[in-house]
Amino acid sequence: MRKKILFIDRDGTIIREPETDFQVDELSKFCFFPGVIGALRKIAEETDYRLVLVTNQDGLGTGRFPAETFWPLQQLMERTLEGEGIVFDEILIDSSLPEEYSFGRKPGIGLVEKYLNENLDYENSYVIGDRLTDMQLAANMGLKGIYLGMQDWKDLPVVYVSRDWNMIYAFLKQRSRRVERVRKTEETNVRISLNLEGSGRGKVHTGIAFFDHMLLQVARHGGVDLEIEVRGDLEVDEHHTIEDTGLVLGECFRTALGSKKGIERYGFALPMDDSKTEVLLDFGGRMYLKWEVEFSREYVGDCPTEMIRHFFASFCQGCMCNLHVKADGENTHHLIESIFKAFARSVRAAVRQTGITVPSSKGMI
Repeated sequence: MRKKILFIDRDGTIIREPETDFQVDELSKFCFFPGVIGALRKIAEETDYRLVLVTNQDGLGTGRFPAETFWPLQQLMERTLEGEGIVFDEILIDSSLPEEYSFGRKPGIGLVEKYLNENLDYENSYVIGDRLTDMQLAANMGLKGIYLGMQDWKDLPVVYVSRDWNMIYAFLKQRSRRVERVRKTEETNVRISLNLEGSGRGKVHTGIAFFDHMLLQVARHGGVDLEIEVRGDLEVDEHHTIEDTGLVLGECFRTALGSKKGIERYGFALPMDDSKTEVLLDFGGRMYLKWEVEFSREYVGDCPTEMIRHFFASFCQGCMCNLHVKADGENTHHLIESIFKAFARSVRAAVRQTGITVPSSKGMI
């Protein structure tokens, strides 16, 4: 799984800098940026973001900023944050002077170069800082920046600007469980964007109108934001389009859930007119589909009813989830729609975060 990492500056971002000389060079000048401890604690507890501290320290050990002053303040910061459950994966400090050339000094990428590989989630990792050099670092890393500064950041990859850490937390929380996936084969081209912290907005086009209508139920009743664009070989038949949509949608849910920290995990039953549907869902990491449904029609609109089961089987394969579907009714349209709505409600219940631990006696899913 790709790592979501926050590369965070220290001075002016975690620690407040005095406006007199902008140097935290003695204990009397040391204080945390307002709201940062609470915000970082919630980020650590509620999300899968990993934290990496990246800072320039002008002339450490050269006399401009002596080590005997710097290290106690650094340790004070670390221990205070650790006491609140905030632990950095790594602390990276460049001690060169501004006039010296250093590949590690921000915005150089020397300190963070090892993170720039296929395991970094480029779409959902950020550099957080108060200087333009931090935003330039983001650009050099191919990431977006969250900017606490007040200078003109035009032409830099800034995605959010705020000096309020509670707002920064809310921004990151809203984006912490979103994902986009593209799957191209000789049979289909599937692009899906999913945000579990959404509000039920959906935009779907697969070329199969009734299938589009059903997928929109997943967004609306699941309370997730969902965009699906599929170009498939419908001149052959609907099979590849529906199958690959299920596979990629399942992969999106599996990725967006991440470690599944704090989720409800389970969920749902639903009546719809003459139809009654029971959907039991477990995002527990084991793939299984039990299907107890019979359809009396071969097609509803332009969608073959035999592919409904196959869609959910493909979803289970992509998501690695356990799904039981039992439904009966007279009207096939109502029957299928009740299945998708009950599935969506199961998703809504299961992805809800109500805690901070992984819901498993194993400690992981």
